Amino acid sequence: MSQKRYSRLSNGYSKKVENHMAATSLYVAHYNLCKVHDALRVSPAMHLRVTDHVWSISELVDAALNGVVPSQPEGKKVGRFTVIDGGTR
Repeated sequence: MSQKRYSRLSNGYSKKVENHMAATSLYVAHYNLCKVHDALRVSPAMHLRVTDHVWSISELVDAALNGVVPSQPEGKKVGRFTVIDGGTR
């Protein structure tokens, strides 16, 4: 409900698929890395032990502009999930 790019009649509607993908990616990154959730009392990324702190908006923007991707060792256990490189075991 908070992502207005999916509503065709709003001002935020994306006319180019590249703009839509970029806006959606930033929204998902903010939701997972920057927003502290009431039920978890931490960000979802902290809950899954992907990061050790709640990211600030400036950290998120710097990472987006520099193309930084958080690295994880292959096969590292993150919560209930196993992080694997390249999508194969």
